[in-house]
Amino acid sequence: MGYVLPRQSTVFTMLCAVSTALCAACGAGEAERTAAAANPETSGVRPGIEVLLTDSLHLVEGRRVGLITNHTGMDRQRRSTIDLLADHPSVELVALFAPEHGLRGEANEGAMIESGVDEGTGVPIHSLYGDTRKPTPEMLEGVEVLLFDIQDVGARYYTYPSTMALGMEAGGEMGIPFVVLDRPNPIRGDVVQGNVLDPAYSTFVGRYPVPMRHGMTHGELARLIAGAFGVSVDLTVVPVDGLTRSMTFDDTALPWIAPSTNMPSLESALAYPGTCLFEGTPISIGRGTDRAFQWVGAPWLDADALAAAMNAHGFEGVRFEPVRFTPTNPSDGKFGGEELPGVRIVAESSDYDAPRVGIALVVETFRMTPAERWEWRVTHFDRLSGTDAVRQGIEAGLGVDDITASWDGGIAAFESLRAPYLIYR
Repeated sequence: MGYVLPRQSTVFTMLCAVSTALCAACGAGEAERTAAAANPETSGVRPGIEVLLTDSLHLVEGRRVGLITNHTGMDRQRRSTIDLLADHPSVELVALFAPEHGLRGEANEGAMIESGVDEGTGVPIHSLYGDTRKPTPEMLEGVEVLLFDIQDVGARYYTYPSTMALGMEAGGEMGIPFVVLDRPNPIRGDVVQGNVLDPAYSTFVGRYPVPMRHGMTHGELARLIAGAFGVSVDLTVVPVDGLTRSMTFDDTALPWIAPSTNMPSLESALAYPGTCLFEGTPISIGRGTDRAFQWVGAPWLDADALAAAMNAHGFEGVRFEPVRFTPTNPSDGKFGGEELPGVRIVAESSDYDAPRVGIALVVETFRMTPAERWEWRVTHFDRLSGTDAVRQGIEAGLGVDDITASWDGGIAAFESLRAPYLIYR
């Protein structure tokens, strides 16, 4: 598969827009369009929406556009992708599609999203997190090109990649080109960690066999989905200009916009590939606080003992502090308004192994919890883990090394699988 790679210098990175036209599932072969080169006068990191409108307008010019997006679809000046397209004289924005959390990102996880009309533009909004999660032919009527512009968090268990994949499927079935306006992976593209999902546990929370921390952008995931997982679609990826694989979101200098209601910061995103597992347990991860997913707690835990046990594991690039915190109106219903003892994860490096830390935290809190207080949310924990082996190993009293023994082999195989679909160096 060919594509344009970034060419770096000490001052700026020039990145040509990468496009792929894939019809993998049908065996129709590959075609690829190369978008115009980025403006050499512009330095810094530019998200895909800016590259589209300055360098690759031909992809949407004079066409009726549908847009899958939410509040994270913005340029560097925090101008909404919706408004940028609606106000552009060469683009006709005819349909909006809202994922989980809604077009404005204000709904809690799992809350059904209603269809409606965007007040600012008058464009109809179709919900992709309600009665249907895949654009229907009726929703796509009159759409000539379907765009996707949403910030990912970098973990397998997130619904936005599934929304993208189903949009790709719908576009392919209707013969509508699908364009991903790419954005950075906020927790780096050069770090891959965790286990690879067993396809038997594929759900909307984790649809494809990728690791917990996959190290890919939405654009790269789209290429993988089309090229390796058999979604037949005319796909184009408009890349991030100036992005390199080792960048975290802080490195990009782009504005952080919480991709969901309990992802307040990059620190929370770094912890999320591990602590999200606690959603399947009775332990709180501090939903409703400004450090959600950075700490775990429950009324019966000994904060000092838990911190000591976690620090004894010797994980590189991270330490654990005893804390007390109070979940405020938590959407998971865990201990709202109650001050909890627990630990806070303090990242000292952006490549610490969050999935293994998450497993260790579950192991240690399970050991410290009276049997009558521990109740698995079995289906949810297993779909997050991508297997039932993690839960069964914890119940059997296995240690972290035994539970994660097969992970490295799975990651090596995945990195080989994803290699042809990567865009950034």
